Amino acid sequence: MNRYPLWKNLTVVIALVLGFIYTLPNFFGESPAVQVSSAKVTLKIDTQTLARVETALKDAGVAAAGIHLDTVGVKARFADTDTQLKAKDVLEKHFNPDSADPQYVIALNLLSSSPQWLTDLRALPMYLGLDLRGGVHFLLQVDMQGALVKRLDATAADLRSLMRDKSVRHGGIAREGERIVLRFRDAEQRNKARNALEDSQPDLQIAEQGEGENLSLQATLKPEAIKRIQDFALKQNITTLHNRINELGVAEPVIAQQGVDRIVVQLPGVQDTAKAKDILGRTATLEIRMVDDTAGALDAALAGQVPFGAELYVERGGAPLLVKKQVVLTGDRLTDAQPGFDSQTQEPAVHLSLDSAGARIFKDITRENVGKRMAILLIEKGKGEVITAPVIRTEIGGGRVQISGRMSTVEANDTALLLRAGSLAAPMEIIEERTIGPSLGADNIKKGFNSTLWGFVAIGIFMIAYYLLFGVISTLALAANLLFLVALLSLLQATLTLPGIAAIALTLGMAIDANVLINERIREELRNGSTPQAAIHTGYDRAFDTILDSNITTLIAGVALLIFGSGPVRGFAVVHCLGILTSLFSAVVVSRALVNLIYGRRRKVESLSIGQIWKPGNAAGGSAGAAAK
Repeated sequence: MNRYPLWKNLTVVIALVLGFIYTLPNFFGESPAVQVSSAKVTLKIDTQTLARVETALKDAGVAAAGIHLDTVGVKARFADTDTQLKAKDVLEKHFNPDSADPQYVIALNLLSSSPQWLTDLRALPMYLGLDLRGGVHFLLQVDMQGALVKRLDATAADLRSLMRDKSVRHGGIAREGERIVLRFRDAEQRNKARNALEDSQPDLQIAEQGEGENLSLQATLKPEAIKRIQDFALKQNITTLHNRINELGVAEPVIAQQGVDRIVVQLPGVQDTAKAKDILGRTATLEIRMVDDTAGALDAALAGQVPFGAELYVERGGAPLLVKKQVVLTGDRLTDAQPGFDSQTQEPAVHLSLDSAGARIFKDITRENVGKRMAILLIEKGKGEVITAPVIRTEIGGGRVQISGRMSTVEANDTALLLRAGSLAAPMEIIEERTIGPSLGADNIKKGFNSTLWGFVAIGIFMIAYYLLFGVISTLALAANLLFLVALLSLLQATLTLPGIAAIALTLGMAIDANVLINERIREELRNGSTPQAAIHTGYDRAFDTILDSNITTLIAGVALLIFGSGPVRGFAVVHCLGILTSLFSAVVVSRALVNLIYGRRRKVESLSIGQIWKPGNAAGGSAGAAAK
């Protein structure tokens, strides 16, 4: 009656073992480390960079506890913070001899001290939020009006090209506020222009105005187009911010949309607010220029005599390149960039899509410069870097451009990402800024841990005093619930915040409620004259429906907080919802397995150690006391 089948017992054992393994990394703490990452989009971090870090530290006599390469950069781990700071100075001098133009970002970091075998099992510690680890918090306001103006200016240029292609005579096209005005002298040309706009510009709403020779078309963006532009601007800015944050050495940044036009950026572990603001607020633009391949011009530039109208750059492979200053095309004309493969050579390539005006310009340029090289540059802080410089093999029309040659699949993906999100789609300004020190974060962790610990101890003492052996079982089930919850948070790599710790403490109080219901139901069955074995069986079965109902209603409230909440509220809701799910398993399945282990193997059970059972009309407990200890 009170025996679990083998598979259920194995399920409980496996769950406890996995819970222990994935909770374990949180007890090893973190080690001070230094991260070396690229400050230039064209500069790659690879095994050569790893070798340079090892050599620099070895020559300086700085002992590292471990050095490894990952997707963010090279990370070197050290025994203490003094060695960490010394290593940072050594690497800064080695990698950035010119402090005015740093090539690498040398950042302080913290890495998990978990053993390698745990890391191999993907057993990683929970991320700590800003309020527990310290760091900086920014609230950025995206200038949606600026994004719309940028789009209208580009559309106005497209309309000029369209009118030229359709042979429509007009008296001028200009943006006036939030609309584009096209002026005409006769109705025939205006009607012709309107037909052309309706066919090629579905995002524009057209209205006719004027009389006589003062006729005009006024084009405004449709509401759905405005929303799409604003959504794209917000998403592209978030993507760009993710790329830039990597330079700060932040392993678990929080970058999330708030409302319709705001972005929250939280950088745990970062204390240099000025550096963070500089990286978040900078702008970058994409430019396409022609390579100056005049005979002897490159040699003269290398000798210090750069020809007029040209600039000297270095390609990704390190070769010098002379590029003309005249900008052929800017990134404003780029609508999309996707990695792929060359259809002829099957080499990795990047496929670009240009708007109508950009397609026309690019077609003219490529037709006039077949066999010559074209350089694609990213201009940032007044300095340009050559991403790639392919040879123009044929005239390219239709707005579809392919960049290929001397790049790997990874480089093609990186280049496509860079071209899509190398610059901000709309300007942003910081409207809120907060800095939290690491000492305050450590104090928050200590207080949160103590509150959870003492709450657990108080619950355990009460349960054991009131329910005796069944109280011990309930306390062990509660400990299993805490184990499962921490393991699940670690496995999901969730970010633990101070409200999350509050949710853990609340979950303990809510989880024990299920065991109270079970214990009281067993007591009730004993009062009604059931045998101990029957009381256990019936008590668990009948209490389950009540436990399920109460937890579902609480889960609904938690899901509502998760959907509609943000920031600390959302962090609380995540832990709260996971805690409800783990409490159902631990309170019902784990505790039942323990009860079955103790009582289920006995053929005859005289009494249950579940505390005093009071029967109406029997103040001393009477015969009911004989059924319990």
